[in-house]
Formats: sequence, structure tokens, C-alpha cells
Amino acid sequence: MTAELAARLPDRFWSVPYVGARFPGSPAVAERPDLAEGANCQVFAYAVLRHFGLEPPALRSSDLWADTAATARVTVARPLDLLFFNATDDAYGAHVGVWAGPDQVLHLCAEAGRPAVWPLSAFADRPRYRTLIGVKLVTAVGARRSSRG
Repeated sequence: MTAELAARLPDRFWSVPYVGARFPGSPAVAERPDLAEGANCQVFAYAVLRHFGLEPPALRSSDLWADTAATARVTVARPLDLLFFNATDDAYGAHVGVWAGPDQVLHLCAEAGRPAVWPLSAFADRPRYRTLIGVKLVTAVGARRSSRG
């Protein structure tokens, strides 16, 4: 997300509280899909991508990592790509963030409580996020197509 893309992210995104029970497929998200009730990392990241015209599938981390229908694994992150972090290289339960530019990952986690932008080193310094599993490009585009960067 270049500076101009970050500036286009509405203020409402920056005040979303972390709520672990609001994950893709949860009854809470099905009943109230907007961010006003909070989100986990995946729901937040997917909302950011949808804001910029991408259509990520509403999958949990390991299912999204395995997906090839709407996403593709890439070796170099570009703005709006999804990054997966965990204590190991296992995608099950992985933390998901959005590449926001050189050495910047936009994400929502319990530790920060609200959306934050961290450098990759901040993830590497935390045992639960120390392993960058990989990067996924969302290939499904919605009605509002946007620049990736």
C-alpha cells in the first residue's frame, strides 16, 4: 500500500478493535459482517483488500494458504498482498497481515488491540510471529479494481 493508498483507507479501519471470536465463518461475522463489532486478523485484512477492489475468499489461514482458486503464492510481496506469520512454518492458525509497502505490514492483533503497521523485524522479534510462512496475491478482483501500487 503506497502512501496514497494508505491515505485512502477510511478512518473507520483504524479504530477496529481486535476480537478473536470474529473470524471467517464464525456465527458472529455471519450475523454482523461489518468491522464495527471488531475483527480478527483475517477479517480485518480481507476488509482492507475488499476496500481496494480485491475479493479474498473468507477462509481461515491454513485454508487460504492452500487456496489456488482466488489466490496465488508469490515470492516478493507487493502492496495488498497477504503475509502469513506463525511460530513455525505451519499455516494452521497463522497470523495474516497486508503488505503496506517497503518493510511495512498492516495488521490487527490482540497485542496491539487496534490496526497497526509494523516492520518485518517486529514480527521476527515475537515468538508467535517469528516465521514468515509466505506471501499470497489475491487474484480475484471485484467491481472496483484498484492499483496495486
